Amino acid sequence: MTAKRVAVLALLAACGISGALAQSAARNDPRTFPVYAAENQVSGLIRNSGSALGGLLARWESEFVKFQPEIQFQDDLHSGDAAIGAVEAGAADLAVNGREPVLTEYLSFAEVFDNDGPFQVTIATGSADILGRTWAQVIYVNQDNPIAHLTMAQLDGIFGAARTGGYQGYKWSSAAARTSEKDIRTWGQLGLNGKWANKPINTYGYAPTGMSNFFELMVFHGGTKWNANYRQYVETSAKQATDHSGTTDQMLDDLSRDPYGIAWAGIAHARGKPRIKAIALGFNDGGPFIACTPATVADRTYPLTRSIFIQLNRPPGTPLKPPIKEFLRFILSRQGQTAVQVQGEYLPLTRDELDRQVGALD
Repeated sequence: MTAKRVAVLALLAACGISGALAQSAARNDPRTFPVYAAENQVSGLIRNSGSALGGLLARWESEFVKFQPEIQFQDDLHSGDAAIGAVEAGAADLAVNGREPVLTEYLSFAEVFDNDGPFQVTIATGSADILGRTWAQVIYVNQDNPIAHLTMAQLDGIFGAARTGGYQGYKWSSAAARTSEKDIRTWGQLGLNGKWANKPINTYGYAPTGMSNFFELMVFHGGTKWNANYRQYVETSAKQATDHSGTTDQMLDDLSRDPYGIAWAGIAHARGKPRIKAIALGFNDGGPFIACTPATVADRTYPLTRSIFIQLNRPPGTPLKPPIKEFLRFILSRQGQTAVQVQGEYLPLTRDELDRQVGALD
């Protein structure tokens, strides 16, 4: 064990953290990750399209060329929504993106490249509470509501509807099917008694975006059918917004006046909204039920934690081009993930997730 690792463990122990938690925290500290060492000296041009990630991509590039001085970058970072299209058009090698592909991107990718979709590398964890930085999705109810936690299946029952299947990539799968018997439409179905028992659950959330696509993937298993009473809003700061009406700011104002409402949004949206509360989530009836905090997003235990990606064309069974592989290996290294930590808006990967992503490069 290195002196640095011993120091990290000692500091955590001094703060009263158990040995197991201290070991886990030290393992997930980017300073303990494997350092980048070039497998090959490479040269050429890497073309990136999509999101600048708040300056993080530029930081990665400038650090990478210290190890690989014959590499050059050409960036077109106007929008993550244009990223996959640029790869399909042959204008970019890498799509830098804060969201998963949507159906039309999967379909066009299959038609252009004759494979099932982009090869996707998770390069960082989304933020816990920063707007515009792929924030974790949080479930909110009115503060008078006594409910404390929900399972992912219950979220499906509340926000979703009976369906015959869902999309896995661009392919339809009946594995996501469910009947209306699993619909949850009253608070009594969630165990609330008295005046709550027969009250309807009023659902609130986003209109179609990358955020709603993520919710459908995680909660509806790729299904796209929502509760008929679902009220749609757009991001307050988005181009689609015209005024307060119909925005997420209004949504949480509406929720603060609706004791029977439930919404999904981000921690940053809820600031200054005193009459709402966040709900912990779990995968199973017995828990554990996990609140959304910077720590639970960073360790990726919170169920609606999101990810940052690089997407590219890699036909199944083919190796990555050496310059691309070296750049991705750098991002998935101590230096690359420490850069995420220094940038301070996105979060580094956990060691387990980093190891999975590195293994997928071979």
